[in-house]
Amino acid sequence: MKFEGRVWKYGDNIDTDVIIPARYLVTTDPKTLAAHCMEDLDMAFAQKVLPGDVMVGGRNFGCGSSREHAPISIKGAGVSCIIAESFARIFFRNAINIGLPILESPEAAQEAEKDDVLTVDLAVGTITNHRTGKTYQASPYPPVVLGIIQAGGLIPYARNILGIQITG
Repeated sequence: MKFEGRVWKYGDNIDTDVIIPARYLVTTDPKTLAAHCMEDLDMAFAQKVLPGDVMVGGRNFGCGSSREHAPISIKGAGVSCIIAESFARIFFRNAINIGLPILESPEAAQEAEKDDVLTVDLAVGTITNHRTGKTYQASPYPPVVLGIIQAGGLIPYARNILGIQITG
């Protein structure tokens, strides 16, 4: 899986309350949440993010409460993946569970600037910054995690494995 998109850059300790403020937790609808994603930090984000854009953060991205609304809002906004120096563990797992790719790469995160264009190859764990021409190595996903992301999340992955069809 490869993605290419424009960078939206944020700093350290971006918590789930900043990603999606608690006042919007009355729904799990991705598009409704996406309309308010990052609004307390970056009012322009929800209006200007384009499908495929890449979110870049510093250390401890996704800290705070364990709400899965945070990665749902980011994915609903059209972000193709998140790159950060490090992630809060529960956010990391929630992102994988909903099929939102995230990669830890301190160097790529530190050197990326807003509006850079990055190409991300999940299969090999590479991140290429078009502005600098540099390629960074993150840990590639194990096959089962890549399968979860390709399926769109843990539930669709499990349905595929079990052969469960949802109709109507």
